[in-house]
Amino acid sequence: MSLKLLKKEFIFDDPIPVPECHASTILKLDHEKLLAAWFGGTKEANMDTLIWISLYENGEWSAPRPVTPEVGVQHWNPVLFQQKSGTILLFYKLGYPIPSWHTRVISSNDGGKTWSMPREMVPGDRTGGRGPVKNKILRLSNGRILAPGAVEHLPWRCFIDVSDDDGASWIKHPIAVKGPHENEIYLIQPTLWEHPAGHVHALMRSNKGRIFRSDSDDFGDTWTPACPTEIPNNNSGIDCARMDSGNIVLAYNPVAENWGARYPLSLAVSYNNGESFEKAIDIETEPCQNGYCYPAVIADNKIIHLTYTWDRRKIVHCMLEERD
Repeated sequence: MSLKLLKKEFIFDDPIPVPECHASTILKLDHEKLLAAWFGGTKEANMDTLIWISLYENGEWSAPRPVTPEVGVQHWNPVLFQQKSGTILLFYKLGYPIPSWHTRVISSNDGGKTWSMPREMVPGDRTGGRGPVKNKILRLSNGRILAPGAVEHLPWRCFIDVSDDDGASWIKHPIAVKGPHENEIYLIQPTLWEHPAGHVHALMRSNKGRIFRSDSDDFGDTWTPACPTEIPNNNSGIDCARMDSGNIVLAYNPVAENWGARYPLSLAVSYNNGESFEKAIDIETEPCQNGYCYPAVIADNKIIHLTYTWDRRKIVHCMLEERD
């Protein structure tokens, strides 16, 4: 199997709407439409950041526009999700510093054209943010949905928020780290897939130069202690998706150094349910001051849609095809 790059484009081009953007998310809608979101402002962590969106239809991306009404407060890490009813939910983090942020949600019933006022995902929660922290929510074979979360109080720790009512309520399930040096291991931003039914797998960003992994065999209720894999990680975001073929596609920076360079940006493929990965294609290779990072990847039959941050200035969308 190989991956063929079919399209690579900026979601928006010059003039850029704001000086900095980061942390994109992408959702496949009906009728060959896509919806993307990210946060942007003068600089990450500045109080003028907002959540921006763009809609892809008829082969073009719409002009980006902000959709969150709160001003004067830091916005971070949007995640898009579509409920069974068709309602689109947009989760995002709000506040500063990062260990104290909390999760807000807005919704759209018209394909992302208009949005509700924000609400707290978990009313009153001040534990460091519930729900998805960067990567997409996974719907399981039994209809349950899992939101891969994390808190960034030291040491960083991952958890999975579970909902059996399509996001109306959530139960938090931790991913443990065990061992004599467990407090030196920091893990955030899980990405998930399911196979076989009821067996869910998480890959996580770490500060140890490697991606870590945890597994559940009960639809996400309990998780094995996180362990390192052989996949390099530079303490930057990753994302994965399971194709209809059963292959797992992983987007990552193949750099085995804590806080290492955020380039190249590559896709790797696993043919054995994530036991091992082989690098399949480099998306970006040229050195870049702010790198190519925080990928988001979704699978649609044999098509892969990938978005990522380009030098903190733009968001790139790529479309790839899985070929035998």
